[in-house]
Amino acid sequence: MASPSELATERSHSKPLGIRFWEYIKKAKLSYKSHQAVVLIVTFFAYSTYHATRKTTSIVKSALDPQSSAAGLKFPWRITYLSSPAETQRRSWVLGDGWAPFNGSDGTALLGQLDVAFLAVYAIGMYFSGHLGDRMNLRIFLTVGMIGTGLFTSLFGVGYWANIHSFYYFLIVQMIAGLFQSSGWPSVVAVVGNWFGKKKRGLIMGIWNAHTSIGNITGSLIASTLLSYGWGWSFVVPGLLIAFMGILVCLLLPVSPESVGADRQEEEDDAVDSPKKKREGVAEPLLGSHTEMKEIAVGFIEAWRIPGVAPFAFCLFFAKLVAYTFLYWLPYYIGHTAIEGKYLSDETAGNLSTFFDVGGVLGGILAGHISDRLDARAITAATFMYCAIPALYFYRSYGHISFAMNIALMFICGMFVNGPYALITTAVSADLGTHSSLNGNSKALATVTAIIDGTGSVGAAIGPLLTGYISANSWSAVFMMLMAAALVAGLLLTRLVVAEVAARISETRSQGRSQSRSQEPELNV
Repeated sequence: MASPSELATERSHSKPLGIRFWEYIKKAKLSYKSHQAVVLIVTFFAYSTYHATRKTTSIVKSALDPQSSAAGLKFPWRITYLSSPAETQRRSWVLGDGWAPFNGSDGTALLGQLDVAFLAVYAIGMYFSGHLGDRMNLRIFLTVGMIGTGLFTSLFGVGYWANIHSFYYFLIVQMIAGLFQSSGWPSVVAVVGNWFGKKKRGLIMGIWNAHTSIGNITGSLIASTLLSYGWGWSFVVPGLLIAFMGILVCLLLPVSPESVGADRQEEEDDAVDSPKKKREGVAEPLLGSHTEMKEIAVGFIEAWRIPGVAPFAFCLFFAKLVAYTFLYWLPYYIGHTAIEGKYLSDETAGNLSTFFDVGGVLGGILAGHISDRLDARAITAATFMYCAIPALYFYRSYGHISFAMNIALMFICGMFVNGPYALITTAVSADLGTHSSLNGNSKALATVTAIIDGTGSVGAAIGPLLTGYISANSWSAVFMMLMAAALVAGLLLTRLVVAEVAARISETRSQGRSQSRSQEPELNV
């Protein structure tokens, strides 16, 4: 058995280099709350860069495939390079000519296939990343995933300068990028869970989950701004950004309190209601520490049997189908739809699409806060999905009237579409991963998170794929598909909604009877 001094030395060596340097400068150990602040900030920006790299494809779509049903659609920018005549012919690119093989009659279908390939590999990788992350240092696992994502995102952009027109090159690069991307979500949820308890989980994780929308907005602005210099830059710059952020993660991210010798007693007020932890009088983190005690990891099938996992997983399937269709196709849709009788440039369409994500930030925070106040995750998620149906209808029907109308309706769509998506992937996954049926086993949460988000990612792959085919004939049909998906997502939670309503009614009646009994002595007197 290791002595206390040996354990202290081991913890010191396992601390990230940046944390050790910070403590050296301060000449004192960082407090628990300081570590929490570092975790929140680093994981927030880390996952923001994941989404920034995903968003670039949707911005560049219109440049790769500029085909439009509107005659006379023009793009004003022309990009040329000073070199030899052969090089000039090879590298000159007119924004509006497109890029083979995506500028043909089947361009939208090919782009849809890229989306589904990326998301299919991402979904499959998600099922394994949670288990693999449990068996590795999450800081290293996340760093490798981010640098790998940056490399293959950049390689997609390199196709511009290398004059690559092979569909299979772009397909393979997107698939490998999807595999590296799958490392992100289980890792950041696990690290945040190691440091934060269950108190106000919905609100805290709703605010933290704004990284999704912030990443989308950042990716949109970067990609659309650089597009006029050549579409390759729209991939290379976000790729370099996530690789740089991966290095910061390696230098700064503390995986758990135990890995850096932080004192959990500072967080006693944030104890959760796990049966086992209550008996022991120990504060339980959102995700139990993997080093604190040896627990048997919950199996894949066993995790599916946890009450509520399957309904929420399949609900997220349809919720992410809607959300990711917007993620990958909204800028393209805006650029190919006349607003006030005018068509927008790719850059303007990309910038305008960010209002959907701004609405998503508010939606995630509202969904988390409301579900905390009502103690009703299913009711909140289902209500948001039902409200998304008329929001989608109005956006399709009236979004073209004016810029103000388009922005307002897009903001509302983002709020109702991303609200339940954020709630289910964070607070709901955490709730189910610490379900009472597990008797305090903290190793279920990574598996549950992977199951729910992995199932949702399958829907995220199917939505953009279907859109690539359906949009060639009718965008109205695309919106009908999205409204139907939102309806099914809400209906899948019906049994849980009924259970929550029944619980609220029973609780109200119980409180009424208690008040009546307390008033009886006064009446007798």
